[in-house]
Amino acid sequence: MNELYDTIIATYSGKPGALLSVLEEVQRSTEHTYLNEQALLYIAEEMKVPLSQIYSVVSFYSFFNLKPQGEHTITVCRGTACHTRGSKPLLDDAMAMLGLHQSEEGEDEGSYTTKDMRFTVRTVACFGQCALAPVIAVDEVIFSRMTSDKLTTLLKELMAKKGTA
Repeated sequence: MNELYDTIIATYSGKPGALLSVLEEVQRSTEHTYLNEQALLYIAEEMKVPLSQIYSVVSFYSFFNLKPQGEHTITVCRGTACHTRGSKPLLDDAMAMLGLHQSEEGEDEGSYTTKDMRFTVRTVACFGQCALAPVIAVDEVIFSRMTSDKLTTLLKELMAKKGTA
């Protein structure tokens, strides 16, 4: 781990946006595509950046994950245009099909992963594709004007595939 992280840190050292680039590369190199506490502590120490600053960055940008992610990611836009055109029912459909449940307190954690680590359903504030609402992404591929039927077809295809993780 430390050797890989040292290489990543050295690659971006002194360059504009070094912290973001290091965090992205470390996340990409981690099993289940997330930034664990040990990685964040190591990056903070080696880059001489306060841990609080690193947490500010990873909690601000939606593409950073602080929890393990599934092999496939379904991201549902919850922006105003998508919401008014039905993104909440799409989120509910995806969660139900994958056997996931939002927290009982009613809080939206923003990211839910199946126990087998095959699927993560998450939300974003906006994809910036408002004219094409509602919008979802499946494994970073954007799908516009999404319907429950289209979503069901997509998820059934993914569920039928053997796991590659």
